[in-house]
Amino acid sequence: MALLAGAALAEPAQAQSAAEGQKLAFDRGKGNCLTCHVIKGGDLPGTIGPELVGLKGKYSRDDLIAIVSDETKRNPQTVMPPFGRNRILSEQEINAVVDFLLTL
Repeated sequence: MALLAGAALAEPAQAQSAAEGQKLAFDRGKGNCLTCHVIKGGDLPGTIGPELVGLKGKYSRDDLIAIVSDETKRNPQTVMPPFGRNRILSEQEINAVVDFLLTL
């Protein structure tokens, strides 16, 4: 019973984190994901990177954290900025962005 109560409490927190992640992803001065990616609901997206859709079926949470934090570890030829390594986004912000990406 306590496990179910914990899960019920986690859902609103995760939804709030995803909403914050969306703000960061769409923020032209912080996350700036729209510079390179098409994201549903975003204005004036770029086309350098792939469209961000169906990510939950393609990647685990850990994969997405690694990609956003420093994709150069997985793909040295990437043009994606290392948001974590370069301290563009904090660990908490990266987690929020990943919560958002998992809703796409």
